[in-house]
Amino acid sequence: MTLAIFLVIAAVLSLVVIVGVAASRGLQLSVRSDLAGQIQPIDVDAFRNLINTADDEFLRVSLAPSQCRAVRRARLQATAAYVLRAGRNAAVLVRIGQAALTANDPRTQHAAERLINDALLLRRNAAFVLLRIYTALAWPNSGLAAAGIADRYEHLSGSAMLLGRLQNPAVPVRVAARLR
Repeated sequence: MTLAIFLVIAAVLSLVVIVGVAASRGLQLSVRSDLAGQIQPIDVDAFRNLINTADDEFLRVSLAPSQCRAVRRARLQATAAYVLRAGRNAAVLVRIGQAALTANDPRTQHAAERLINDALLLRRNAAFVLLRIYTALAWPNSGLAAAGIADRYEHLSGSAMLLGRLQNPAVPVRVAARLR
């Protein structure tokens, strides 16, 4: 019995390490010179729709269990794509913020520090949310708390726009897209 428990714990720890490595590699940034051009805007409203718990409950009630699991897995995969993109954008914004720290204007330096802190927090949270998403893919009926990523991303978007306006008022930085 002790051997079985040990093997289960070892398997779970191995899974956590593998998912952690996969998430960190997924959040790494390719090296390019045009940092602002690497940002891929995210439709935050569509992202919020994917992580809406009321929609999940509606699907659970309306669909057969096998159909509900299939739809839930598809929604989780789409959510993972949004979270990966948010993490990559945060990595780009960290580098933009680091470059802006050399500015002579104290307001720009403060905005850059704020952007770096917000982006680093979002990257860390994105890695944890990806772990939860991959766990939920294995057990589709488990809960998912990814709403914080959407909120943090909107906050990060505001920080990026503030720094962009301070550095170059004519060229806005867009990290969130709104379809209206």
